[in-house]
Formats: sequence, structure tokens, C-alpha cells
Amino acid sequence: MSDIWFKRKKYGWGWTPANLKGWLASLLYVVLAATITLLAPISMPAFLIGIFILTSSFIFICYKKGETPKWSWGPEKKDH
Repeated sequence: MSDIWFKRKKYGWGWTPANLKGWLASLLYVVLAATITLLAPISMPAFLIGIFILTSSFIFICYKKGETPKWSWGPEKKDH
């Protein structure tokens, strides 16, 4: 991958933004989630469907534009 938006976390499983595109995608996710939350009193099923679709889309973007996730317990140790 030449343009990685998200790198693996050093501890645990998941990603963290690696460049401006990753940070913008994360910010967009937060803004859209907040917007859906503000509209929540209108309809609970619509809220749940909206959050599910938004989160699924964000995870898909992380998989496509990020490093392969794996569980880690800190920086990788190099053999001497």
C-alpha cells in the first residue's frame, strides 16, 4: 500500500490516523455521528440504522486504506 491513511495501533487491536486523509476521515465520522445523534429523538430505528451504516462504512475505509490489523503488545521486537 502506497498511501496508508491508518496505521496499526501499538497496543491492542485497531487503527490510528497516519496522515491528513486519515484524520479528515475520522473527523467526518465524528461529525456525522454527532449529527445522527442530534436527530435521534425523531426515530430510534432510524438512529440505529444510521449509526450502523456509518460505523460499517468507516471500518470498511479503515480496512481498505489502513495497515492489516493485528493484536499487538507494543513496538515490534527486532531479532539480534
